[in-house]
Amino acid sequence: MAAAKEGIIKRTGKFFREVRSELKKVTWPTKNELTTYTLVVMISVVIVSGFLWISDNIFYRLLSLILR
Repeated sequence: MAAAKEGIIKRTGKFFREVRSELKKVTWPTKNELTTYTLVVMISVVIVSGFLWISDNIFYRLLSLILR
């Protein structure tokens, strides 16, 4: 049982060391890039939401005409 726990502890330590080394390889965005990406996402969400809202209204009105 002690050997199994030791194996788990070693594997866990190895996992976190590998995670740390991978995070060092990441190219983190600059503040300007992050701002740009955030605006792109927000604008995209607004556009898609508007499209879905318009589509929903059109389908609702068509179904209400059909089901009268």
